[in-house]
Amino acid sequence: MTATGAEQAYGIEALNVWCGLARLTAADLFAGRGLDPERLDNLMMSERSIGLPIEDPVTNAVNAARPLIEALSPEERARIELVVTSTESGVDYSKSLTSYVHKYLGLNRHCRLIEVKQACFGATAAVQTAVGYLASGISPGAKALVIATDVAVVDEKAEYSEPAAGHGAAAMLLSDRPRVLAMDLGAFGNYSYETLDSARPSPRFDIADVDRSLFAYLDCLKNAYADYAARVTDVDFTRDFDHLVMHTPFAGLVKAGHRKMMREQGVTGPRIDEDFARRVAPSLIYPGSVGNLCSGSVYLALASLLDSGVVTAPSRVGLFSYGSGCSSEFFSGIVDEQSAATVAEQGIGKRLEARARITFDEYLAVLEHNLECLVPVENRTVDPAEWEPLLDRVGDRPEILTFTGVKDYHRQYAWR
Repeated sequence: MTATGAEQAYGIEALNVWCGLARLTAADLFAGRGLDPERLDNLMMSERSIGLPIEDPVTNAVNAARPLIEALSPEERARIELVVTSTESGVDYSKSLTSYVHKYLGLNRHCRLIEVKQACFGATAAVQTAVGYLASGISPGAKALVIATDVAVVDEKAEYSEPAAGHGAAAMLLSDRPRVLAMDLGAFGNYSYETLDSARPSPRFDIADVDRSLFAYLDCLKNAYADYAARVTDVDFTRDFDHLVMHTPFAGLVKAGHRKMMREQGVTGPRIDEDFARRVAPSLIYPGSVGNLCSGSVYLALASLLDSGVVTAPSRVGLFSYGSGCSSEFFSGIVDEQSAATVAEQGIGKRLEARARITFDEYLAVLEHNLECLVPVENRTVDPAEWEPLLDRVGDRPEILTFTGVKDYHRQYAWR
């Protein structure tokens, strides 16, 4: 395959994900809601992250990005010129939550601060925009920080979408030193149109048309890849990507998308399952224990691939990003053993294991608070001490930013 682009590499220099402090097994959630247990296997999920009332999209973003920022020298931090958050969980119609993130990360004031929204596609839109800025050469040596951050605002009304909902953030530092993912510049395909497959019309709840969303995802996968193939010479879906990483609302949908693509390439029978196990399954380990991280989902899956132990040599990854409403992109890049080593430094798997296991009743106790997380109010107090019994069960808890409430409409935070 051949893609256009400059010789200088650009892409993801560092990647980290933060998936909260608590977790609930999918089986317990199914049992608590009285859902059909035979449908649990379709999700291909073992558990999901649960936000606590002291967590919100700002704390998730900061806690994901902080290790990346602290690893930089002062000179390197000063070269961050663009900071973008992508979210469906904005805290204001005007003020971007990026401004809070910028403050608590202690970044320099010579930055562009932006918040973007396009459902689960937003982070990829930001990544591609940042790479374009860096590759333009107008500010040699510059860096960009992109953070996908969200909270879940679903309850029993979401039915089978509730067990698949995730919580957390994925942070990516982008530069001309792409130690995690070197983007194939010029190798991309887009497909977008208007549809109401899911939406968040209120800060308190999501709506979803499950069937429409399923078909939109599969339609966009097919057509975004077709656009990619129209731009990239002699590409073969079955041959030219050593690994595949896709937006993962739940792993079962990724499996269905892979099967559809393979069949359209003329592959049938056991070869499809063998290919799925080899090229796709390593990317689904973390999503299967976190849930849908919205626009961070595809980057959680990338971290999963790199932490799985299968990347030991230079390999091309095909990535698919989808956001309801809808917009999508198929793109690609190169990873290698340094990519795996760079992500391993973050200890993502260890932190996921350290999350406190909670019961269904404990989940219900925090749920109503979480549903109010984004609702604008003049004053609100969140007392961390109320949740100390749960926090005490978090293993090896680092210092984190916590949400403490709202004062005169201004959100308040503290390190804990």
